[in-house]
Amino acid sequence: MDSAQMKKIYLIPNMITAFGLACGLFIIFRVSLLNTPFIPYEMLMSASLLFLLAAFADLLDGMVARILRAENEFGAFFDSLADAISFGVAPSVLLLKTFALEHTSTLAFFAILGAMLYSICGVLRLVRFNVKAGEVKGDSAAQLQHKRLFTGLPIPAGAAVVISTTLFLHSPFIPYVKMSAACRTIVLSLIMLLVGYLMISRWQFPSLKTLNVRVSAYHLVFLSVILAICLLYGILYYFPLIFFLLSMAYVVTGSIMNICHLCKRP
Repeated sequence: MDSAQMKKIYLIPNMITAFGLACGLFIIFRVSLLNTPFIPYEMLMSASLLFLLAAFADLLDGMVARILRAENEFGAFFDSLADAISFGVAPSVLLLKTFALEHTSTLAFFAILGAMLYSICGVLRLVRFNVKAGEVKGDSAAQLQHKRLFTGLPIPAGAAVVISTTLFLHSPFIPYVKMSAACRTIVLSLIMLLVGYLMISRWQFPSLKTLNVRVSAYHLVFLSVILAICLLYGILYYFPLIFFLLSMAYVVTGSIMNICHLCKRP
């Protein structure tokens, strides 16, 4: 294979990463151009869908790079920088725009503090991940462990929790969620602080890429069809609720695993 063909192969995963980065930047720029003091629900829904596209691109670029054997340092650094913007900065900007607070109020200070700490912790989480990946390079056993379990909550999962909770609490289709603006600000700010801590913590969260469920092919097809129907119906009619439950399920499941592990220690 000549050098021109190799360059084309290396470009494919980087183009997917660039698409995910463009989704995150579009959210930031579109929200910043709003003249209204708060984000309309329709735009919040569109931003959530763009975030899911960015998350899908983040999952796809690494997979394509491994299949094409086009992994390199440029792609790894580019992917981390794209994640920092799409999953570290964009959720904070989106969240702050939903508050519509006075700049000098105590709630505004608390909201900005939560947003800044979330973004900083997300960047630190990415830096630690890259440093750890460099340390285990060449050690197949350590690399497998590094890919199977994440140290700290992955930043896409953290962003999913923040955005899905924001969408859920602003959703007009969930009539039993009744919160004042001040209460909603406090809840979302606390969630950002908690997610930020989980990202830099030593807790280990499973990688969905390496899950190995041992069931027969017929049972797998049967369960997949039921799950697909439930998800499609939920996404079509109850997207805010389904998005919130799925993102929280990963965090809660990983947290329970860590708590059980801590309880088993002598």
